[in-house]
Amino acid sequence: MHQVRWSTKSFTVETMTPTWIFPIYPLLIIGPHAAILSKSLPPSATVVDIIIGGFTVQGIGFLVAFLIYATFIYRLMTQKLPPESGRPGMFVSVGPSGFTVAAVLGMADRLSANFSQEFMGDGPMAAMILKVVANWACLWIWGLAIWFFVVSVGAHWSCARHHGRFPFAMTWFSFIFPQTALVTATFAVGKAFQSGEIQILGCVMTVALIIAWFMVFGMMIRAIVKKQILWPQKGEDRDEGGFTAPEKQPKRRLSTMSLSKITSNALASMKSNSKSG
Repeated sequence: MHQVRWSTKSFTVETMTPTWIFPIYPLLIIGPHAAILSKSLPPSATVVDIIIGGFTVQGIGFLVAFLIYATFIYRLMTQKLPPESGRPGMFVSVGPSGFTVAAVLGMADRLSANFSQEFMGDGPMAAMILKVVANWACLWIWGLAIWFFVVSVGAHWSCARHHGRFPFAMTWFSFIFPQTALVTATFAVGKAFQSGEIQILGCVMTVALIIAWFMVFGMMIRAIVKKQILWPQKGEDRDEGGFTAPEKQPKRRLSTMSLSKITSNALASMKSNSKSG
């Protein structure tokens, strides 16, 4: 996908948003799937292969997303915040870190049950070391996800103050799905460090996320009823589907000279009619 985009289009920093991460998102969900799959299978060498493959693919996705993070920070430093219509896309920056934390902690938790005694010289010791390193390294990545979340929320403060400048668009669903990664990562961190407080925080975030989903869904229904989206020449896809806006004929305004000329002609015709009468 990136190769196609780089070969066919050119992009500028001014138009950059974290939605540029979307083409790499399929790699970012391989790790969480590998973690879930490793828990559902009996301990074996095959599970170790799944964990190694999932960790490799997850690392590729996160490192590419991390490079795009740098471009996003540069864009904020030089071009200020995106326009109001594009700011929901800022929440996409939360997803890569959240998915990576959930994936790495989930896979690290299954190492001790699947490493053989001879793996890396001492299987149980290698599993313990890797799990400790994964737990503490994921704290940094989890903090990065929280930081991007706080930045994205702060960017919408002016939009919340001026509701009329922020009409509904389908990008509002960016308020929802990247935060699922953050919630999952929060539960994973709480489990890894056996912290009840962090798990309670995950529960609070879950409730808030469900409420936000209902609000966004309700606003979508409202926008459809008011013909703000899914309607010709409406929404962010107004130019798609072959729709064209009807051309408005410019209103002709009579100038002062034209009015005086019409008035004089009317008076002259009235005088001629009175004389002939």
